[in-house]
Amino acid sequence: MRFAAILLLILLLVAAGAAAFYWVSMNQPFGNPPAEGVFVEIPHGTSARGVAQILKRAGIIRSALAFDVYVRRHPKRALQAGEYFFDHAASGKEVFWKLANGDVYQQPFVVREGETMFDIAHDLEAAKQISAAEFLKAAKNPELIQDIEPSARTLEGFLFPATYNLPRHPNAMELTGMMVKQFREAMKQIAPDAAGINAAVPGHTLKVVTLASLVERETPKAEERPVVAGVYTNRLEKGMLLQCDPTVVYALEQAGKYKGSLTLKDLRIDSPYNSYMHAGLPPGPIGNPGMASLRAALQPAQTPYLYFVANTQGGHFFAATLDEHNKNVAKYHRLLNGQSAEAPAPAAPPPPVIPVRPTGKLTAYRVKR
Repeated sequence: MRFAAILLLILLLVAAGAAAFYWVSMNQPFGNPPAEGVFVEIPHGTSARGVAQILKRAGIIRSALAFDVYVRRHPKRALQAGEYFFDHAASGKEVFWKLANGDVYQQPFVVREGETMFDIAHDLEAAKQISAAEFLKAAKNPELIQDIEPSARTLEGFLFPATYNLPRHPNAMELTGMMVKQFREAMKQIAPDAAGINAAVPGHTLKVVTLASLVERETPKAEERPVVAGVYTNRLEKGMLLQCDPTVVYALEQAGKYKGSLTLKDLRIDSPYNSYMHAGLPPGPIGNPGMASLRAALQPAQTPYLYFVANTQGGHFFAATLDEHNKNVAKYHRLLNGQSAEAPAPAAPPPPVIPVRPTGKLTAYRVKR
């Protein structure tokens, strides 16, 4: 009896010790990650025991056994594969819920409205996420949009501006896929009746996106975008050259010749994107438009305007005739010179001075009133 009692006591002590160790393992922070943190990759298909071993080897959890037991107590919550980042000591429970919720490591990457695929490639390389060459190779492959626009030569215009959460080692094809998916979703919101994406009409979607890209690059003001789209629509209907400066900038960028400003010589560059030399829309988008510009391209404002020029405050002066436009251009130059937009009123002519007959030895002149 005494031996059995001692054995029972030992078992109870062991059980209590195990329970205490389990509690500490799962509730008390463990580890001392370096200042730069630790990345842990959980491959797809890894068992709970395998995950526990990976975490233990990385110094993230105190006990692989305790973690495995805890996982088995939560059979409805599967551990998600992916790369995880740990930069501070954490309890076993915190680690479990991080993996169960799939809180994988992500880096936000912002694509701004109007940026070209070349801008995006540069930003990705600068952030050390994807090389510019790798991204451009993916962006120049139009396969992702062949179903909605067979005539597209690249993905330019379809790489929707948004914030994308990327893994530590993103894949260029996966990223362009995410961007095109966002474009499709945006077009469904703007035109749920499929007026924006119409693969049955060859070139329709490309024309919409191209016009939107011009609007995006011309004005930062959302309220002006339908008006700018209306101006370009009017010019297209009348067979007028669009004379859109951003198309020339895009042509120069493609040729590696853009130096930050346009000259008269630049306006004569031999490129199908040069809307000073070629009628109609350019052969494709000159950037990636956002929601407001896409909506403006689909629903241009009904306006008599055919011209516009900057007003030095982010907006534009619009005109229906060339005479009005020339007056607006003069306003623009006055504003650049720090003057009032309105031309000063002409000075009144001085009153005539007429001589009168001399009086005494002095000669006097009287002003006629």
